[in-house]
Amino acid sequence: MAATTTLKLPEELKARILPLAEAAGKSPHAWMIEALEDRVAQSEAYAAFVAEAMENDREMSETGLGYAMEDVHQYLLAKLKGKPVKRPKPVKV
Repeated sequence: MAATTTLKLPEELKARILPLAEAAGKSPHAWMIEALEDRVAQSEAYAAFVAEAMENDREMSETGLGYAMEDVHQYLLAKLKGKPVKRPKPVKV
């Protein structure tokens, strides 16, 4: 079920949205809903990324294990070239 919310847009922003919505073949309302959905998805993905990074940092601090930057770079470059390659081994940090 949809909830009604009122947004008071500055006239300049409203004027910028109109041609974008028209170019997309959407009403300004539909265009704004899509824009909000996209922004929410981006914010959620960023929050998940930061949470995962924090967890990995905590784990690395507890175990003292990490990966040498050079090993990771070599691994990624080989993968990009389609070469078979083994994952780098963790090392004491």
